[in-house]
Amino acid sequence: MIHVCSLAALPETVRLTGASHVLTIMANVEQVQRPQSILPENHLRVSVDDITEQLPGFMAPSEDHVTRVLEFVRGWDRTAPLVIHCYAGISRSTASAFATACALNPHRDELDIARAIRQASPVASPNRLIVSLADKALGREGRMVRALDAIGPGAMMVDSQPFRIDLD
Repeated sequence: MIHVCSLAALPETVRLTGASHVLTIMANVEQVQRPQSILPENHLRVSVDDITEQLPGFMAPSEDHVTRVLEFVRGWDRTAPLVIHCYAGISRSTASAFATACALNPHRDELDIARAIRQASPVASPNRLIVSLADKALGREGRMVRALDAIGPGAMMVDSQPFRIDLD
């Protein structure tokens, strides 16, 4: 099971879910304190800004970032939940959750996964660049990006409520 949340909700989400792994995907990842219950090797920090194109002074998501995320989630044994968070729990984390669900369920329909994310969180707005890079890395031939188009943008909000995505 994958749980998605904001930085502010990270400690409580890890505590309530009994998570064994955490993926932090946001700028300034060094500010994030790893929850004590999470082993250091079970916490991946990926430093990227929430942008969809290269901009001076910012770190756009790249193939390397997505590769690191996919390698990490493939190493997760699924005996306890995974928590994925970014700053607000809306864009980078939801894109990474979408990529994770697609990577760990290679035969599951992308639109079904995207709809499950939308149902779980009306504010989810997966970062399009992360999704397109994951789509390419996973050989999904544009289906992940088309699934984003099909569910449309999330409701405009500054913060989100934690939510979960079932893998099956």
